[in-house]
Amino acid sequence: MAQILDGKSLAQQIQAQLREKIQTLEPQLGRPPGLAVLMVGDNPASAAYVRNKERACDRVGIASFGQHLPTSISQTELTQIIHQLNRDERIDGILVQLPLPDHLDDVALLTEIAPHKDADGLHPTNLGHLVRKEVGLRSCTPAGIMRLLQAYEIDPAGQQAVVLGRSILVGKPMALMLLEADATVTIAHSRSQDLASLTQAADILVVAIGRPGLITPDMVKPGSTIIDVGINRITDDHGQSQLVGDVQYDQVAPLVEAITPVPGGVGPMTVAMLLQNTVWSYCRQHNLLEAFSA
Repeated sequence: MAQILDGKSLAQQIQAQLREKIQTLEPQLGRPPGLAVLMVGDNPASAAYVRNKERACDRVGIASFGQHLPTSISQTELTQIIHQLNRDERIDGILVQLPLPDHLDDVALLTEIAPHKDADGLHPTNLGHLVRKEVGLRSCTPAGIMRLLQAYEIDPAGQQAVVLGRSILVGKPMALMLLEADATVTIAHSRSQDLASLTQAADILVVAIGRPGLITPDMVKPGSTIIDVGINRITDDHGQSQLVGDVQYDQVAPLVEAITPVPGGVGPMTVAMLLQNTVWSYCRQHNLLEAFSA
C-alpha cells in the first residue's frame, strides 16, 4: 500500500508551532494576530468551513473578526466592509469565503482586499509575486500541498507533474509552485484530449476537479504520488453520506508510492496555511519576519 500523506497530523504540528510564536509575540506587540472571514449567505458547506477555520484560530490564539452577511448584500456594501477591514489595525488577514451568490463578482471583491492582508493569497499582487518567485502570501491549498510534499521528502525537482484543474484557487498557483520547485508541469482541464494519457505520465498527480472517483486505477502511473484535492459529499444506497475525493482511493492506493486521504489530507493543510499566512502578515506588519522564520 501507498504511504499515506497525513495532512491532519502535519497541520496539528504547524498549528502548535504557530501557537508558540503567538504566545511569544503577543506580550511584546500588545495584541494577537487577527483574521476576518467574510461569509455571505447560508451555504452549508461554507458554514462548516468557516466554523472549522474559527476553531483553528481559537486553538492557535488568533482573534477572529468573522462576519456572516445576508445573501442580499450588494457588491458595494461588501466592498465597503472589506475597505473597513483593510483600515482596521487589529486585523492581519482577510478572507472572503467562496463561493459567493451569483450576483456578486468574487474576482472584483478579492482585488479590494489589501495585498498585505490577503490571507488566501489570491490578490493579483500576491499571484504576481508567485510568478516572479518573490516573497509574498501564497495561495493556501497549493502552499499546503507543497508543505506536505516537503514533510514527506517528496522532491518535485525533475519530476513530471500533472495538475488537473485550472482554477485560480488551486490549479494555476499549484502549477506555478511545482514549476518553482523545478518540476516539469502539465495543466489539464475539461477540454484536454485523452486525459488518461496525461495522468499516466505523472510522477506527481494533483487532482482538483470536484468530481467523485474521476481518477481510476488505469489512469495512474505505478509508483507515483497522488494528491487528491477533491472534497465531495456523496450518499450511498442506504442514505448514508460520506466525503470522498476525486480519486478512487481504495483501488488506486495499492498501485502508487504515496497518496493523500479524503478527508484528512489536503483539507487540514489548507486551514494551516491560512493561519500561517495570517501570522506571517502579523509579523510583517510589525517588522518581525525574522521572528516568524525562527
